[in-house]
Amino acid sequence: MQAQTIDVRAAVYRGDADGRTEVETLRLDPPWQGEVRVRVRAAGVCGSDRHVLDGEWQVPLPAVMGHEAAGVIEAVGPGVTHLAVGDHVVIAWHQACQRCGECASGKPWACRYAQSNDSLLPDGTTRWTDRDRSAAYPYLAVGAMSEYIVVPEFAAIRIDSRVPFAVASLIGCSAGTGYGAVVNNGKVLAGESAVVVGAGGVGLSIIAALRLAGATPIVAVDISEQKLAEAERAGATHTVIGGTDLGDRISEITGGGADVAFEAIGRVQTMEQLPGLIRPGGRGVFVGLPPEDQPLMIDGLQLAYDGKTLIGSNYGGLVPARDFPRIARAYLAGSFPVDALISTTIRLDQVDDAFDAMRRGERTRSVIVFDD
Repeated sequence: MQAQTIDVRAAVYRGDADGRTEVETLRLDPPWQGEVRVRVRAAGVCGSDRHVLDGEWQVPLPAVMGHEAAGVIEAVGPGVTHLAVGDHVVIAWHQACQRCGECASGKPWACRYAQSNDSLLPDGTTRWTDRDRSAAYPYLAVGAMSEYIVVPEFAAIRIDSRVPFAVASLIGCSAGTGYGAVVNNGKVLAGESAVVVGAGGVGLSIIAALRLAGATPIVAVDISEQKLAEAERAGATHTVIGGTDLGDRISEITGGGADVAFEAIGRVQTMEQLPGLIRPGGRGVFVGLPPEDQPLMIDGLQLAYDGKTLIGSNYGGLVPARDFPRIARAYLAGSFPVDALISTTIRLDQVDDAFDAMRRGERTRSVIVFDD
């Protein structure tokens, strides 16, 4: 039977000056050619969504918020060949074109034609309709904070059904980004020393991935003692309260600077500190995303003289079809504790409370869990 247009409850942002969402009922069209409809079972509450709500990033409105999602295939469109109704899937928010040179060379995160950042599916359209029949836009082409979503088949990655949905949702962004930053961008080797600035959801994922890679020591930096305690549970061997003497502290712990350092906050001030935390010849990886139009001030001469490398990490350099199942297997083996990132589970109508807690620095990651 062909899928029909359905009514869907979702957390919708319409540009409220206070960054509030409303749970509303919108219309979701059936999947088109090569697309699937997913019944969302869990959705992460991510800092990228907060950037939008706080006016730091601009997106089309009204926006169906959320981009970390896991669920079950509920319907398939024409031409779908690799997924079937009932499959458990994690959603990749960066929906590459699959045809350009970057995609063909195994770098889908660098796709020239992806329209995810414009909250559009790869064909430049949206399956969402607002109350007045005008278009509504799924944030980052996902719109995870809703009961159902429609995405391209290639963006729904099948994983082992033993992985809990709340865990699986984080594989789609925060846990996946942290893993990819270590494995794909930082290319961390066993025995290398590492520093992670920022012990939020992505920072903890980086720490867990560093432990998986065999890095040592692993130094976590944050201004919150609570988050540093969580960092220790994730695998940090040392913790440091951020401050003006940070470079000296890191040099003391690592014996002259870290082999690799990660910035996982997205603050210009901490990004500018990163070169000072690594040894000559070391690597700095920018994982956190700052507000738009904020340039960095970095000593280029010293950077060149010391032979240091600064790396931008977009979505952890992930190849979702390859990396999501690997992360799921590592979780099931007990070597990548994604569940440790989850502070609490909530209902859809509690999402604004979760964003408020995030602003206060009280939670690592809230996950919306949808009822059976």
